[in-house]
Amino acid sequence: MLVGDLGSHTTCRKMVRGKIQMRRIENATSRQVTFSKRRNGLLKKAYELSVLCDAEVALIIFSQKGKLYEFSSSNMQKTIDKYRGCVKEDQRSDQDIEKYVQELKLEAINMANTIEFLEASQRKLLGQDLGSSSLEELQQIDSQLERSLTNVRARKTQLFKEEIERLRAKEMLLLEENARLSQKCGLESWHAPAKRKEIGSCSQSTQSSEVETGLFIGLPETRVLEYRRF
Repeated sequence: MLVGDLGSHTTCRKMVRGKIQMRRIENATSRQVTFSKRRNGLLKKAYELSVLCDAEVALIIFSQKGKLYEFSSSNMQKTIDKYRGCVKEDQRSDQDIEKYVQELKLEAINMANTIEFLEASQRKLLGQDLGSSSLEELQQIDSQLERSLTNVRARKTQLFKEEIERLRAKEMLLLEENARLSQKCGLESWHAPAKRKEIGSCSQSTQSSEVETGLFIGLPETRVLEYRRF
């Protein structure tokens, strides 16, 4: 029974209060009462926040008639000075960011103009879009092409010289390798003539012995004549 009465009382209070609309209270008396209640509640919350959380809290309230109400957990003037310093730093940071953004935008514009100029110059060097070029611009393009052609030819000549030097070095290596192989082959061929010489001497001695030991039929005088004939 007690619980029921309590629930009914709470429901009635909610129905009576309802939802407060966030707008200016037109009735002056109700507005003053609301200001007093909420002002005291706000000051109490500020005090509780400073004590519970060890925070530096400063609260300033001006009524509609200009009356001042304030709360400070330490010193109001020091807190205000600290606040001004933080605001200046934030403003300075915002200004620095804005300045940096402006510099980036300007740099982007300059880069875009540079790219456009380079593309136009490239097209002219390729012989395109020359109708709007003056005689002086054409002479400058011609001079630039001549310088570029000279640089290309010089680079080409340098590459040719480097290639020739590389081929000469390779030729020297091949000649040295050829001489080494020829020397090696010469040592092997030196033994072959010696063997052939020995075989030749043996055959000659054999032939001479055959001549000397040949058989003749007849008188000794005939044999002498035969020797003389040979």
